[in-house]
Amino acid sequence: MAPPRDVVKIAVQMRDAIPQLIQLDQAKPLAAVLKEVCDAWNLAHSERYALQFADGHRRYITENDLKAEQLLGGLQRGSREGRRETLGDLVLLAPDMTFAQEVISRDGLQRLGTIIEDGDDLGEVLALALMSFLELMEHGVVSWETLSIPFVRKVVCYVNMNLMDASVQPLALRLLESVTLSSPVLGQLVKSEVPLDRLLVHLQVMNQELQTKAMALLTALLQGATPAERKHMLDYLWQRNFRQFIYKVGRTGPGRPLPALPQCSHTHTCGLAVPQNIIHSAAPLGDEMAHHLYVLQSLTLGLLESRMRTPLDPYSQEQREQLQALRQAAFESEGESLGAGLSADRRRSLCAREFRKLGFSNSNPAQDLERVPPGLLALDNMLYFSKHAPSAYSRFVLENSSREDKHECPFARSSIQLTVLLCDLLRVGEPCSETAQDYSPMFFGQDQSFHELFCVSIQLLNKTWKEMRATQEDFDKVMQVVREQLARTLALKPSSLELFRTKVNALTYGEVLRLRQTERLHQEGTLAPPILELREKLKPELLGLIRQQRLLRLCEGTLFRKISSRRRQDKLWFCCLSPNHKVLQYGDVEDGAGPPGPESLPEQLPVADIRALLTGKDCPHIREKGSMKQNKDLCELAFSVSYDHGEQEAYLNFIAPSKREFHLWTDGLSTLLGSPMGSEQTRLDLEQLLTMETKLRLLELENVPIPEQPPPIPPPPTNFNFCYDCSITEP
Repeated sequence: MAPPRDVVKIAVQMRDAIPQLIQLDQAKPLAAVLKEVCDAWNLAHSERYALQFADGHRRYITENDLKAEQLLGGLQRGSREGRRETLGDLVLLAPDMTFAQEVISRDGLQRLGTIIEDGDDLGEVLALALMSFLELMEHGVVSWETLSIPFVRKVVCYVNMNLMDASVQPLALRLLESVTLSSPVLGQLVKSEVPLDRLLVHLQVMNQELQTKAMALLTALLQGATPAERKHMLDYLWQRNFRQFIYKVGRTGPGRPLPALPQCSHTHTCGLAVPQNIIHSAAPLGDEMAHHLYVLQSLTLGLLESRMRTPLDPYSQEQREQLQALRQAAFESEGESLGAGLSADRRRSLCAREFRKLGFSNSNPAQDLERVPPGLLALDNMLYFSKHAPSAYSRFVLENSSREDKHECPFARSSIQLTVLLCDLLRVGEPCSETAQDYSPMFFGQDQSFHELFCVSIQLLNKTWKEMRATQEDFDKVMQVVREQLARTLALKPSSLELFRTKVNALTYGEVLRLRQTERLHQEGTLAPPILELREKLKPELLGLIRQQRLLRLCEGTLFRKISSRRRQDKLWFCCLSPNHKVLQYGDVEDGAGPPGPESLPEQLPVADIRALLTGKDCPHIREKGSMKQNKDLCELAFSVSYDHGEQEAYLNFIAPSKREFHLWTDGLSTLLGSPMGSEQTRLDLEQLLTMETKLRLLELENVPIPEQPPPIPPPPTNFNFCYDCSITEP
């Protein structure tokens, strides 16, 4: 009889005792099971014992854990070495939730807090105490807001202290990060007690863990600040060349050496030598640092949200002056020459016309900028482009204002929509994700990264507009292509703006179409290795089908025109292939008459006499007419066959009536000569047939994933003695 499901067999062992193999009834109270185990070993006070997993993570099974009391007692009564060992055990056991609850219920956090606040040992003991404290707090049993102000200040002292073991400060920074993110009140205390310059010092070290925790605390402080405080903090960090430690090493520009920062006096494990580059460091960037760089990028771009959500105020003198500056930067000389001596009404009319040339949809540009988003951010981008790239700005506006109306690219409308697009791609104004690591290195490479990106993108938009030969009706299509160009390039994470410019300009409209086609084929599974192998196996059969079609077309025959020396195309002749594919039959036909029957054609050319097929400029009748203006068009439709005529070589010359007929006849003649068919029509027909045949073959595998590689063949069995004789009956 099978045992009940709730009963399992487990082995229980104890030091200096014979192990037991017991049947554990999972429905029985755990205290009763412990009593039975202790009775088997003649142990009293079963409530003082606990079951612990012997393999893997050594977690306790019981709720009442004597081990917790023993460890906490060792923290107070033991020597320094004993305390170190006790804390080491506590660090290993603290991740277990049951054990952590037991420790916390016995005032374990207070005892650890006393060790941390006393700071009698600034080395390994303090590091283990901080680690144990953090592990216990991570379970969320106790809120970070319950920590005392003296305790937090003491941890801050460890962060600000120069002579400090390098294993302590990352843990202290991690603790302060959790405090800052969880408690606004204590977060303000941390913000006031930890100078930003001190965090910059920690970012210069070669200790990657210390760098990461310093960046974590910095982003936590920024997240907890108000928008105004955040802007002030970031402005201060950029002034202190914060970008130096993230992106590059050396000078930030001509005559701009690194600023003097507080000196670091860490022990040797900290390893401060020269300012260390975080992104381009020799050591690989960890996932945690990548996340904090993403948060820093999001918070920096988030400063643009207020401008993005603020519409233009038509009554603001400053904003009206900015619009006039934008107009004058494009039409300054023209406006001065045309506006001299004009009345106020005429000058206003001239300004309205120039704003329309600038690409605004309304004569009053304030109406275009009332939309949020992008609000004033679009105006900021346009002004930045006009001031920092004046030649490109003038070229963009003047080039498009002089085009035909249907092909002009409106600068203002494009800028407004492009600003919305960039805000969407970069998630401006969205809250930071808790796990994302999608940062762009180039955003830490220069000041005003968003405006610089706009300058590159608006020129890309103009370039793509011309490549697509777009009109005003195609505006949305152009924006979709530009969005794809920017998204694909940003996904490559270019390390600098110049590299971004190079890559995005190389991604032309034609390349975007090619990538779309490739991705569609991948999505359909057409480019999977098994599908490609199937297509290769189908090719010979389908090429044979195309050859048959070409020969049948030659048997039907075609009317060709003769080109005389006077360039008249008034004579027709007909040519076809005999049904047995051995003779070309041809002869002249009267204009207006239908195709004659093969038996009425007077001339014949045996296929066996044909030497070669000539096309284009190699044809003799094209070489004779080399001076003709029509030669280029005729060259694309001309072909000839050379054949033996007695002891001399003769030619039968053709001018196909269309490009399709040219492909069909040259393919058919190549088939007769045993040569491969190389026309564009053959390639298109073969691709169409392959696609149709492949889809038919895979019809039953719809929505079934096709593996990239075939499944491995299992090894042969050790013996083949598995034959079963069905004629033998079992007793």
